[in-house]
Amino acid sequence: MATNGSATQHKTIYEFTAKDIDGNDVNLEKYSGFVVIIVNVASNCGFTKTNYKELNQLYETYEQKGLRILAFPCNQFLNQEPGCDVDIKEFVKKNNARYDFFSKVDVNGDNAHPLWKWLREQQSGIFGNSIKWNFTKFLIDKNGVPVKRFAPITSPNKMDADIQAVLNATD
Repeated sequence: MATNGSATQHKTIYEFTAKDIDGNDVNLEKYSGFVVIIVNVASNCGFTKTNYKELNQLYETYEQKGLRILAFPCNQFLNQEPGCDVDIKEFVKKNNARYDFFSKVDVNGDNAHPLWKWLREQQSGIFGNSIKWNFTKFLIDKNGVPVKRFAPITSPNKMDADIQAVLNATD
């Protein structure tokens, strides 16, 4: 399982490993067969309250139908996620987020996590393939392939129809 080098060689998210919020390596193959939202989060962003609330709602609505949410804290946008993983974990707990959180990563630049480099190549945004801001969201199908990218200003509830379509798609 290669997690370095050119990101374009990968075909699915299942080829990546990331550290969870507790520092454990997680092979993303664990999400095989699930529809996944991958999102970069920050505790001190203007979008935080709405996104945490609505991601919680989506997860509660669709968890039993096969949705998983992978949140990656990131401090690359105006120092809006300055805490360590322990601080972030406490913030997550206070906000009742039950979906999966990973260790803080970079999503842009040379030190970006390989998963995020690959996601950016697969689904570019309005400003090319860089991540513009916190709460950029990627919708991944049951085969581990990104099918849509949502801008930070897109509230998670506006993703509902797309999530349902991907959940109901047959392979």
